[in-house]
Amino acid sequence: MKGFLLAEAITREHAKTFYFASRFLKKDKRNAAYAVYALCRLSDDAVDNPVSSHSQQTLEELERKISDAYKGKNIDDPLLSAFRQTIEQYHIPQEYFQDLISGIRLDLEKNRYSNFAQLLDYCYKVAGVVGLIMLRIFGYQDKQAERYAVELGIAMQLTNILRDIKEDFARGRIYLPQDELQHFQVTESDISSARINEKFRQLLKFQIARARKYYQSAKSGIPLIEDKNSRFVVLAMSDIYSGILKDIEKNNYDVFSRRARVSIIDKINAVLKIILKGT
Repeated sequence: MKGFLLAEAITREHAKTFYFASRFLKKDKRNAAYAVYALCRLSDDAVDNPVSSHSQQTLEELERKISDAYKGKNIDDPLLSAFRQTIEQYHIPQEYFQDLISGIRLDLEKNRYSNFAQLLDYCYKVAGVVGLIMLRIFGYQDKQAERYAVELGIAMQLTNILRDIKEDFARGRIYLPQDELQHFQVTESDISSARINEKFRQLLKFQIARARKYYQSAKSGIPLIEDKNSRFVVLAMSDIYSGILKDIEKNNYDVFSRRARVSIIDKINAVLKIILKGT
C-alpha cells in the first residue's frame, strides 16, 4: 500500500533510532508504527522550522483530516488512508490524537514553562500519548502497561529537551522549568551565549537524573507487552535513546557545540546486549 511506503520513508528520514529498532517488528505492526509516526511528524512540522502565520491553519487542517479518518469519510490521501487502516485495526482511541494535537498546539501558544508540573503536562500530550498509541499496536492486556508506556514517552521527551536546548532556544523556546533555572542560577543569557559552567552542569545533572528515573520505571512495564518482538523493540528504544543522556555527560554537558547522539555502533551494541540477555 502506497501510504505505508510513504510513512516508512518519512520515518526513515526523520526518526533514525526508531527506524533502526522497528526493523525487528513484525511487518503489520511495523507498518502501523510508521503510519502513526508519519502522522505525528506532520503535526510537529506544523509548528516548527520555523513557526509561521500558517501554523495554526496547518494544525487545524491536520486535525480535520484525523477527524475524517475516524468518521469514515472518503480520503484520497494515501498517508491518511494508511493511518485510518491502522487506527481501525488496532482500535486506537481518537482522544489520544486529540491530546497530541493539543500538546503540539502549546508550541504555538507557550514558549516557557514555570515548573515541572506544567512541563509534565506538555510531555504527556506530545509523547506520553504516543506511548499509549504504540502500546495499542504492540498489544497488551494488563492496564498497568499504560502507565509505563506513558512514562517511557515522557522519558524520551525529557531526553529530547536536553538534547535540543540550543535548537529550541533558536526558535524562542525554553522547555527547562523556569523555577529550576532560577534554583541552579542559570539565566537565559547563559543559554543564549552557550555558557557551560558548573551551575549549568548541575542543572543538567538534575535533569538527566529525572529522565533516568522515568526510563527505569518504564522498564517495569515491558514484560506486560504481549508480543515478544514488540517487547524487544521497546527495550531497544529505551536503551538506545537513553544513550543520548550518556553522550551529553561524555561531552561534559556541552549541548551547544554539537548535538548529542548515539552512534550506529552503539545502537548495534545495545541490541546485541539485549539479545544476549534475552527478553
